[in-house]
Amino acid sequence: MSEEKDPHAPEALDAARAILNRMRESALSRGEARIDAAKAAKFEENAAARKARRRASSAPAKYTDGRDPQEIGNLFGKIVRDRGWSAPVAVGSVLSRWSELVGPQIAAHCTPESFEDSTVVVRCDSTTWATQMRLLSHELLKHFDKELGAGVITVIRVLGPAAPSWRHGGRSVKGRGPRDTYG
Repeated sequence: MSEEKDPHAPEALDAARAILNRMRESALSRGEARIDAAKAAKFEENAAARKARRRASSAPAKYTDGRDPQEIGNLFGKIVRDRGWSAPVAVGSVLSRWSELVGPQIAAHCTPESFEDSTVVVRCDSTTWATQMRLLSHELLKHFDKELGAGVITVIRVLGPAAPSWRHGGRSVKGRGPRDTYG
């Protein structure tokens, strides 16, 4: 005998409700719990509150005793001042920032070789530039005092170009070699 469906059953009257009921049954069979709208809204509020608490707790703490995180540049500057390394660091900056301090034209022809006891030794690529550098040394010392601090560099020793060696082999004749100016 065939079973007749009741025309007034909720499944027959509302197809959408029937599909919803089937979905609920399949969710229950998978082990998922049903939450009504009010509980879902409360769950969302709690999740937002937890997220806000996490954000607030991850903010860096403000300590008054100097334990706050600081920028590395500020820390490095403080260490340099505390240990008295200002002059050596300034000298290192002269050697590394040479073209910025003296300008590109001078830097193209004159390079710093060493620094000892507030004296910078500069090698020029020609005798003309060595003479020019000697004439400019007074102005450069004023500029270095302004940029690096007074007394860091007090003398600029200028060297001309290095002449080639005329000694070849095990035996050589004493003397100056050919009489020519190099540069």
